[in-house]
Amino acid sequence: MSQDLKEIFNGSNNGAPPAPAALAAKVRTLAPSMTRSMQRVAEAVAGDPAGCAALTVTGLAELTGTSEATVVRTARLLGYPGYRDLRLALAGLAAQQQSGRAPAVTADIAVDDPIADVVAKLAYDEQQTLADTAAGLDTAQLGAAVSALAAARRIDIYGVGASSLVAQDLAQKLLRIGMLAHAMGDPHLSVTNAVLLRSKDVAVAITHSGSTGDVIEPLRVAFEHGATTIAITGRPNGPVSQYADHVLTTSTARESELRPAAMSSRTSQLLVVDCLFVGVAQRTYETAAPALAASYEALAHRHSPRSR
Repeated sequence: MSQDLKEIFNGSNNGAPPAPAALAAKVRTLAPSMTRSMQRVAEAVAGDPAGCAALTVTGLAELTGTSEATVVRTARLLGYPGYRDLRLALAGLAAQQQSGRAPAVTADIAVDDPIADVVAKLAYDEQQTLADTAAGLDTAQLGAAVSALAAARRIDIYGVGASSLVAQDLAQKLLRIGMLAHAMGDPHLSVTNAVLLRSKDVAVAITHSGSTGDVIEPLRVAFEHGATTIAITGRPNGPVSQYADHVLTTSTARESELRPAAMSSRTSQLLVVDCLFVGVAQRTYETAAPALAASYEALAHRHSPRSR
């Protein structure tokens, strides 16, 4: 695991533990990659922060049917030096929830839910996903990724399935400000193009699972040929991170039978894409602003009523 990834996985770049508001988001992001015993600890602290804050390390271990060592390892995985620091964050999170914040988890969508309830539940889950992604996004990594994109000679973006739609969105945005960007949806074309990338180029891989072979392979090739590589993923400890200079972690809402991962992951990925685009536009404003104006002007007649 790279040093950058360790910093993201264990805490922020400056060594400070995550703020209480980011704790629930980090639990939701990292829980799928934890062992089952660590998941029980993580789910307990996210589900009842006030109750767990009152427990000793022994008490929490007994509550979750795990060991004290598992509790400490979970605390460290979430970014805290030890269990004492986690307890302080839990107390802070409990205070925020008691002050009127919305509950962290909503009910799953049922087959017989009225459409109004479907809208409300989806809207809440989307909002939660965006808030979690924003809370867990490493701004130092984001800034480094923006700098690389802004200076890139060429940008290749890899994604398959739902992630291919996000890849296309990023490519189209960058093209409109004059960047040479291509969304690669064909695995063979992705690899053959990655072979041609060099140190002044950037390759971006978008994979929620962090283990999509058709995305990892071209990123590996780009990495080995000297390109700067960026991974947008919901699993910062996944295989894709081995070939990423910069890792941008996304969050997802809970899956259900009627709301698969592709829906929730797309929401968080699009937020990261928008952050990258705005950051690049800021860095290249002198050329980006005229390019955007020209693209709007070129399409203006298509949005106006046709004269008879």
